[in-house]
Amino acid sequence: MPAHQPFAPVFAAVGAPAAGSPASFGHQGELGGAAQALDAAFLTRSPLLAAYLPAGYPDPVTSLDLLHQLAASADILEVGWPYTDPMMDGPVIQEAGAQALAAGFTVRHLMETVRSLAPVTHVLVMGYYQPLYRYGLRRTAEELAEAGAAGVILPDLNIDEAAPWLAEACRVGLHTVFVIAPTASDERLRRIAAAGGGMLYAPATAGVTGTTGTLSDSLPSFVRRLRTLTSLPVGAGIGVSRPEQAAHIAQFADAAIVGSAFIRAVRDAPGRAGFAAAAQLAGELRQALRVPAVTAA
Repeated sequence: MPAHQPFAPVFAAVGAPAAGSPASFGHQGELGGAAQALDAAFLTRSPLLAAYLPAGYPDPVTSLDLLHQLAASADILEVGWPYTDPMMDGPVIQEAGAQALAAGFTVRHLMETVRSLAPVTHVLVMGYYQPLYRYGLRRTAEELAEAGAAGVILPDLNIDEAAPWLAEACRVGLHTVFVIAPTASDERLRRIAAAGGGMLYAPATAGVTGTTGTLSDSLPSFVRRLRTLTSLPVGAGIGVSRPEQAAHIAQFADAAIVGSAFIRAVRDAPGRAGFAAAAQLAGELRQALRVPAVTAA
């Protein structure tokens, strides 16, 4: 097993809340089955691989095939909701989202994608608040829950303005995963963790997604700090692209989150060869998460 310190479980048994405890990690309300299943996965199989791809990429016809190929190795699929102004994302994801939109992506396609994937893997929808708000908070929450999503990741959702969405998400049993900043105070991090669920999303590098350099030297200490504040699992993403980086993250976090590297694999190979390259990368990343890193004597 990897030499990381696991979060303190709040389940008395897999899939069942401990007596007198909240329904799940950080979630104030009764969770849906998909959210409970994600919590159970963290208890039994951590560290996990979370793979991100935009819905409808490279086009609405072939995207489901690509996502199902990734699902063979990824523990969690983060299905992106393409948007014209993705503030956290670098050029790779921006271009992929724009390609999906140009090819005819619709919210209906997103829901159909979640419905197809939910029976075979854990699904989190990653998007931005504006398109979700335009579609309707209640409508979004109800349709995602009905489709089988475990929850959503909203990187631009400020905890100070999150109450309307959280009310709808909790009503239907969805997790809300917050992206957190290392500069936040302990008090604010506790507040975010208490409102969210599923996991906390810790930036592995500064800046936007798609960076290919080294991970932040302060990432392990930041995750250790979070473990003193919450029992939520912690996933690390942004800039994670290689198996050796996943092996490093496995030593202290509960999930490695990878996105731009899969898009680059699809983009840089012709036709279905790109799909195979992305699936192979997912397998290599998952294997790296399962094998303890070798440390120097």
